[in-house]
Amino acid sequence: MPISQTVGVIGGSGQLGGAIARGWLRTGCVAPERLWISNRSGTVSGFEDWQGIEFTTRNQDLISACDAVLLSVPPHLVPTLDISAGDLLIMSVMAGVSIDAIGRQTKARRIVRGMSNPAADIGLAYSPWCANSDVSDDDKRLAAVLFAACGETDEVPNEDQIDRFTALTGPVPGFVAFFADCMVDYAVKHGVDEAIANRAIGQLFRASGTIFTDLPKTPKEHVNEMIAYAGTTAAGLDAMKLSAIAEGVEEGLDAAYRKARTIAGGG
Repeated sequence: MPISQTVGVIGGSGQLGGAIARGWLRTGCVAPERLWISNRSGTVSGFEDWQGIEFTTRNQDLISACDAVLLSVPPHLVPTLDISAGDLLIMSVMAGVSIDAIGRQTKARRIVRGMSNPAADIGLAYSPWCANSDVSDDDKRLAAVLFAACGETDEVPNEDQIDRFTALTGPVPGFVAFFADCMVDYAVKHGVDEAIANRAIGQLFRASGTIFTDLPKTPKEHVNEMIAYAGTTAAGLDAMKLSAIAEGVEEGLDAAYRKARTIAGGG
């Protein structure tokens, strides 16, 4: 069932904003006639399959027409947002832009800050979010419905966790692609055709993702089970656990987290 509210996306033609908006449309969560999209060019690129969407280059017109608005502009462009949201529910997926900064820039009182990723386009994003104290229970329900239309979602207790998830799950395929590329390189170095290696490792990660989401076991439980089996994978895992892989992953995620905290210039 579509929501009854009219929603808008400022930055709706960008990679993330567009993916989220198309996720809403594909699931039927938001009917085209209930969606406004603002961008600098006024183009409809990426939304040719739907009729009835309102496109505008004037952010304040979108604000005036909507019940809730998602902000999805690049963090460095936040100072150019010349809008007055007042009592409108504002949702943001802008990396590193705090609730306080959003409030100062938009004059909004009710603010939900989240993070998602471009897999929202196909309903496979993970979108955590948190809210300030002025956000009502009805607002939270709307935010949860909109983010759930893009994949999995959770309300988290604070903005620091949003920054952590910006590092962890904001990129798709992100760090998973790096690990997969290491495995492809290993196969190629040992004589496997590169196209075959890419296909094989791609299928491995596809199957692994399905197993992680469809079965009740955690990643740690899978690892412990494979080590207990004492086969070839156990030998590899034992060697990896003695290496610096885990520390390297932690260092990489910490670096991404620090960037998430500063990407907007400290907002």
